[in-house]
Amino acid sequence: MIQMKALSIRQPWVELILSCKKTIELRTWNTKFRGRFLIHASKTIDKQYAKQFNLDIKTFKIGAILGSAVLKDVIMYASADSFLDDKYRHLSEHFVKTPIYGFVLKNVQVFDKPIDQKGQLGFFNVKV
Repeated sequence: MIQMKALSIRQPWVELILSCKKTIELRTWNTKFRGRFLIHASKTIDKQYAKQFNLDIKTFKIGAILGSAVLKDVIMYASADSFLDDKYRHLSEHFVKTPIYGFVLKNVQVFDKPIDQKGQLGFFNVKV
């Protein structure tokens, strides 16, 4: 077994990341971590966004690790203009406070089978 970092993300954002439609994950906090991490689908679903993207919440897997990605870089959005310039990458129009951090994701991999896992805040360690 090895230990890897994991990050809990709400649905439908996980589905949009795994389908490579969302390439920046937004956070209110920064990280120095770079590298491959596990993508954990939290048990909370952002239903309004699922509807906005025409996704069926009944198909969402939650409470499990569904894939992995490489955190390549972090972008700090200090203004609404810079935030909206990347809207096509993070899929959000709601710039609520400064700064917002965009975790730039690359090399997304989808796992064949979900791995049941309890989520946590921030990056957390998982043995796989």
